[in-house]
Amino acid sequence: MIPQGIADFYAANQELLWLTTLLLDLGGTFVLYRLFGKAGLQVAIATAIILANLQGPKLTIIFGLETSLGVIFYSSIFFATDVLSENYGKHEATRAVWMGFTVSVIVLLMMSLGLLYLPSTNPKTAAFSADIQDAFSTILNFSPRFVFGSLLAYLISQRFDVWAFHKIKAYTGERWLWLRNNGSTMASQLLDTSIYSLVVWWGTVDLQTAFALGAAKYVFKLVIAAVDTIFIYWARRNFLKRHPAELQAT
Repeated sequence: MIPQGIADFYAANQELLWLTTLLLDLGGTFVLYRLFGKAGLQVAIATAIILANLQGPKLTIIFGLETSLGVIFYSSIFFATDVLSENYGKHEATRAVWMGFTVSVIVLLMMSLGLLYLPSTNPKTAAFSADIQDAFSTILNFSPRFVFGSLLAYLISQRFDVWAFHKIKAYTGERWLWLRNNGSTMASQLLDTSIYSLVVWWGTVDLQTAFALGAAKYVFKLVIAAVDTIFIYWARRNFLKRHPAELQAT
């Protein structure tokens, strides 16, 4: 799908690939919002959850740190809920969190059921079907620890993010959007990373390694939180242009 020249370039420049992916992910979320408003953000959250679940187990090295590929997509969920909080209020942001949780449960359940289907034994496609089954098993065969840890971390951290965002906004009013965006996201991401590292990684690896993986992920989450500040200002400016009175009512 990707032209070989581009693939070779990014193979030699993994940090640029990470930054490109981040900008495309946040940009895609903004485009969905620009085109479809609140519904676009809800779709973005569901999409990010699916991508994070599929690509979360993949580990790579970026800027010398080992991290999960799912960090980018999972972090964009916090951006989407912050935009909902800022432009549509606490109720809509909380509703989106529960929608995302429901989508995550459905996706995990359906993918797990998909593994129960036996590959085709048709002589013409048996080898291909067996390879696909093995690939599915490798990617989608989630352990109970992963399922429980990811759902628990998502629900607690997202609810906290919405609460913290509006708690800061209660003190700052319409000022200092960057503070409530970064403050709520950084605190909730720390909570998310801690829960996930303890529940999912600890036991699979030793406690020191679990915290090392979590610390590396958190560094990337801080970078993403800083970058998405630009996008959330664009989102609020776009909202004010289209609904100048609605923001005052939220």
